[in-house]
Amino acid sequence: MERNNDKKTFRETLSLLKIKRIDRYIIKKFLGTFFFSLMLILLIAVVFDFAEKIDNFMEKNAPIHAIIFDYYMNFIPYFAMLFAPLFVFIAVIFFTSKMAINTEIIAILNSGMSFKRMMWPYFLSSLVIAIFTFILTNFVIPKANLIRMNFEDKYYRSSSRRIAVENVHRQIDKDVYVYMGAFNPLSLRGQNFSIAQFNDSGRLKSLLSASSVMYDTTKHKWIAMNYYIRHINGNEEQITRGRQIDTTIILKPEDFSRDPGFVGTMTYRELDNYINQLRMQGSDELKLFLIEKYRRYANPFAVFILTFIGVSLSSKKIRGGLGMSIGIGLVLSFSYILFLQFASQFSLKGNLNPMLAMWIPNIIYSVIALVLYKLAPK
Repeated sequence: MERNNDKKTFRETLSLLKIKRIDRYIIKKFLGTFFFSLMLILLIAVVFDFAEKIDNFMEKNAPIHAIIFDYYMNFIPYFAMLFAPLFVFIAVIFFTSKMAINTEIIAILNSGMSFKRMMWPYFLSSLVIAIFTFILTNFVIPKANLIRMNFEDKYYRSSSRRIAVENVHRQIDKDVYVYMGAFNPLSLRGQNFSIAQFNDSGRLKSLLSASSVMYDTTKHKWIAMNYYIRHINGNEEQITRGRQIDTTIILKPEDFSRDPGFVGTMTYRELDNYINQLRMQGSDELKLFLIEKYRRYANPFAVFILTFIGVSLSSKKIRGGLGMSIGIGLVLSFSYILFLQFASQFSLKGNLNPMLAMWIPNIIYSVIALVLYKLAPK
């Protein structure tokens, strides 16, 4: 008897989740409004960006083909994913408020459909956008960013975006550490360079120190200048000096000074592998890449949160009409983005765990979404 009841309950659940005509109507409204509003803002962004950079393009004789296909065809998906959660929210607020003003929501609920069941097409639409966002962010946009940044370096920016760094520490192998007091990525030169190797017991085995170091782009090796080497074997110590020597460290100039946008050029697997490498090296850049990794998980989830908040806010008529709903929606969405930026900075500059930093806004706004969802049917 219980088994028959379970089967009946399961069939009823499947029947409720079956996509109906009203579901297709809401999904069409949701996705149509989202993509239309996103395309509109992208068109405006492209126009303003082109107006700002046209002088640089003409000055550096950028080919039209490169401007269109190397820059703007890769700029558009990057900009779209940057603001996708925001425009999900705006789309939901806009078309749901119009449905409420036209008493369509009341008609749907009066037909016997519960508010919970009415959320099903919204969830499906959010799922489509979230999957789309995750795939683009982790597998498509990184390669597009690399092409776009190379174009900018060649035809827009007057110099490289790499910046000089100080006090660089790297672990390049087990018990082998590299230190550089300062590194200039433009000249590929560093100051106060040293390589320290330790034995299994943690005692210093050898130390190479040099006043300066230079990366030879022909040999693909680091050349230490004005160096001395200490070899320690038990109680014996041997010192060797010289003007210059080729080192055998497997590091590239990019490993000391990355372009600030480099983190956005790595696919999911590349990012994961690079994080493991940075963790082994004990690099100070580790937090930045961990934040990017967890951001790529958190952003698709934000689509669901902002959708639920948007529906809960705009599913009934309120004094002030559509403008009031959009105003409240914009305040909440921009506060979410601001909160996300604050959390990432606290993680970079402080001791806040990167994963927690990226998920704190989602956790807080999930609570807000749940409260609003509970209040909405009332």
